[in-house]
Amino acid sequence: MKKSLAFISLLIFFVGMEFAAFSQQQRFPKPEFESGYTQPVTSMPVPRDGMFALLDVLVLIAALSLITWFILKKRSRTGVVAVSIFSILYFGFFREGCVCSVGSVQNVVLALFNPGYHIPLSALAFFVIPLIYTLFFGRTFCAGVCPLGAVQDVFLMRPVTLKKWLQKVLGLIPFIYLGLSVLYAATATDFIICRYDPFVGIFRFNATFFMFAIGAAFLLISIFIARPYCRFFCPYGVILNLVSRVSKNHLTITPSNCIQCKLCENSCPLDAINKPVEVKQMEDKRSATRRFILLSLIIPALMIVGGWTGANFHENLAKVNSKVRLADEMLHFDSKTMKESLEIEGFRTSGKPVEQLYLEASNIVKQFYYGGWILGAFIGLVIGLALSGLSTYRYREDYTPDKGDCVSCARCLKYCPVEKD
Repeated sequence: MKKSLAFISLLIFFVGMEFAAFSQQQRFPKPEFESGYTQPVTSMPVPRDGMFALLDVLVLIAALSLITWFILKKRSRTGVVAVSIFSILYFGFFREGCVCSVGSVQNVVLALFNPGYHIPLSALAFFVIPLIYTLFFGRTFCAGVCPLGAVQDVFLMRPVTLKKWLQKVLGLIPFIYLGLSVLYAATATDFIICRYDPFVGIFRFNATFFMFAIGAAFLLISIFIARPYCRFFCPYGVILNLVSRVSKNHLTITPSNCIQCKLCENSCPLDAINKPVEVKQMEDKRSATRRFILLSLIIPALMIVGGWTGANFHENLAKVNSKVRLADEMLHFDSKTMKESLEIEGFRTSGKPVEQLYLEASNIVKQFYYGGWILGAFIGLVIGLALSGLSTYRYREDYTPDKGDCVSCARCLKYCPVEKD
């Protein structure tokens, strides 16, 4: 466990260093403001046009259909590995990790909150199609179509099991990450999922030192801890987890009736197998109900406390926005003792009144105030539901995959001696 905590501490250190560098970064080389220079309009990256964008969507559908067939019909781990290698090569290195279903969350949010932004159909397709497959067949997208998950799975060699409490605590991080990414996308501040994607820089061979270090750390951790990014960071995985819980035809460990041989008990490196729960192990219904009601009453309190905390940190969250950061810099600028930064120099050259900048920044900060309330309440709700879930006991006779956490990697299938009827 100490090794796991050391890995996680190192990971948090690198993320913090990169975030600090991002919040203070300046453009280089210095632009020329004295020769008729005009600032270019910032725009979103343009996706591939026409037939190429359609080709990406068709390849996505084909890969999802093929890997779903391998998992549910052929029950073949070899087929999953083959699709995984293809996804790494095509969606990873050839397509350079874009369009990415994980990052498409931000495109969808921006389109919902910004009428002036028209989401590319390819980005919308990459967001919706994996959700549809997950609704019917479980997380087959995670199994090997997502290049981020596939590249981690390749590195898994000596899996170790994390403590249950540690998995629960780390499992809250993706919800926080999802909330932050939605907040920053809704306010048109930044696409933080794409900016801090640990593998895209590697796929494109242009990662900064910090991002390369983070990506390398994830891959090294993947040797021992199965899919650390997918389990403890991926915001899109949160959505797939929830959708997969109601999937119609999910992966099953045994093709027929379970014979309680226990061979699959420790076969899942993600610890996503639910073990049988005997009647004598079940808690008394009255005490379980009492505890469940008590925890349910705590949820509103946690949401209020979380919302209040998020609202109190809204100014810190808003400083990631370039306009808010520039307005704050100009507000505290002293021409007698301080030298103008490139951002201030560029703004003065643009000829825009500073009052307009302050007004725009004030509106953005107000958006973060309400967004902070929603984000904090959301996190409080997640924590409350996690606590409430601890009081729920379900009687199970067989070994079954946890529909939410199982990524349908098919590693457990070879451990089952039962043959298909």
